Amino acid sequence: MPRKEVLDQIQKYTHPFRITAGKGFQLKDFDPGDTRGLKMDKGEAAGLLQRGTQWLAEEQDMLYAQDRWSLLLLFQAMDAAGKDSTIKHVMSGVNPQGCQVFSFKQPSQEDLSHDFMWRYVKRLPKRGRIGIFNRSYYEEVLIVRVHEDILERQRLPPKFVGKPIWDKRLADIAHFEDYLTRQGVVILKFFLHVSREEQKKRFMKRLDNPEKNWKFSASDVRERRYWHDYMRSFEEAIRATASEHAPWYVVPADNRWFTRLVVAAAIVEAVEGLDLAYPKVSPEQKNELEAARTELANEA
Repeated sequence: MPRKEVLDQIQKYTHPFRITAGKGFQLKDFDPGDTRGLKMDKGEAAGLLQRGTQWLAEEQDMLYAQDRWSLLLLFQAMDAAGKDSTIKHVMSGVNPQGCQVFSFKQPSQEDLSHDFMWRYVKRLPKRGRIGIFNRSYYEEVLIVRVHEDILERQRLPPKFVGKPIWDKRLADIAHFEDYLTRQGVVILKFFLHVSREEQKKRFMKRLDNPEKNWKFSASDVRERRYWHDYMRSFEEAIRATASEHAPWYVVPADNRWFTRLVVAAAIVEAVEGLDLAYPKVSPEQKNELEAARTELANEA
């Protein structure tokens, strides 16, 4: 199938979940179990995903060679939504030299001594690279907003702390992403939208399987108490920062195979839109290559 037709097919599974304008956005309009009517077994899903990852690998090779654009992928979700496994499967064919993954845990004392964006800015991808943030600067308007005691540890001057801080932080993030776009950074933001019921099932599986016990923490259950607060914070973050140049994808996450397909399709679509190509060799470089070929051919 020609690439144009493939891209047309891809858009059927990306555009329904792509948010480029926040006005009127409501999380309740998105079903965590949605698969757009697509039905396939695990083998079919794996095969389709493999074709997507191969395509992405080809594009990533040109991205690296061209050395002009960079790609920043942000993953946000509640626990057990599948961030780690989605990153693992979607990026499985990408050259590790051109890709970096950063997982942001609790900030260090050094982090807390700087502005809230400092530790994230340090990890932005170089030109030609793909940077993946497993959680990101959006944590500063999600977990910090839900648990305001964390904000106290950031030691801001009192006059900058108050209810308006969240709107101002979201505005700062939107301006920051606008700036990055003008520097050649392609930004895609994924919210893996898992239902509370499905999260419970996955937690129970971790508890029932001794080999999965290590993935479970008592804090995971405690955070469920704040589910509605988190959903409200996610909704407001998406409303305030969705744009054409830095879109959000609200990806249904109750079916892992569909989550991976949507994420892979969105990345392929974005990179394909850059019209990447390998650098052209100048006449002078061609002469040098021919001279090198001759020298090698004449070696004893």
